[in-house]
Amino acid sequence: MKTALSIAGSDSSGGAGIQADMKTMAMNGVYAMTAITALTAQNTTGVQGIHEVPTEFLAMQIDSVFTDIVPDAVKIGMVASAELVETIGAKLAEHHAKNIVVDPVMIATSGSALAKGGAVERMQEVLFPLATVITPNIPEAQVLSGMTIHSASEMEEAAELLGKKYGCAVLVKGGHAVSDANDVLWTDGGIVWFHGKHIDNPNTHGTGCTLSSAIASNLAKGYPLKEAIERAKAYISGALSAMLDLGQGSGPLDHLFDLSGEYAKEAK
Repeated sequence: MKTALSIAGSDSSGGAGIQADMKTMAMNGVYAMTAITALTAQNTTGVQGIHEVPTEFLAMQIDSVFTDIVPDAVKIGMVASAELVETIGAKLAEHHAKNIVVDPVMIATSGSALAKGGAVERMQEVLFPLATVITPNIPEAQVLSGMTIHSASEMEEAAELLGKKYGCAVLVKGGHAVSDANDVLWTDGGIVWFHGKHIDNPNTHGTGCTLSSAIASNLAKGYPLKEAIERAKAYISGALSAMLDLGQGSGPLDHLFDLSGEYAKEAK
């Protein structure tokens, strides 16, 4: 079985962060491991508190994984401080990590801030150049590029700008009133669009974590980036189509184990 490491924050409601990553990786047929950057008290309505892990302990977690079960891919999610970003960058370089997917999490779906001042800047300087692909949504892409994005062509422009600046592939995710569920990927080979059907589901807590983890899982299994993204989008569409009601205590993936037979068979 292939392996993947999630470096991210914990979500006490189970719908995003480390918990969503582990569920997604398991369902996509890879063995999930974790290095936790922060504990959060959060749910689908907001983030009530963040408790960062000391940098030394984060480094110890990453070392423990790489010196025993070397990951075939790494997904990086919530990193709340510049110091933690620097620790991650140093350790991934030291261990020659491969297939790195960076989801530049800045703000939760609920609108709560997840990164302190300086963390985003250091992420750009330290982590993006190490990445195979970064996966900003439109609000994040606007912050990173300094652009205002109101159209599909501006999504393409932002993806190209970021890709050329940091030397990595860039997937700018739609779904924020610009292009429904259509995402655009920039690589050295040019622009590729991934078209998806808009699913009218208000339960979007953790969708960014889920998509980036699914991409990392498929990279770990050896799929090329384009196919890894296609498979990840198909997977998350299944989750959203389930119309799970978070208000009744269900996490966005809690009942997904019966929805995606293809991935469930691979997991077995």
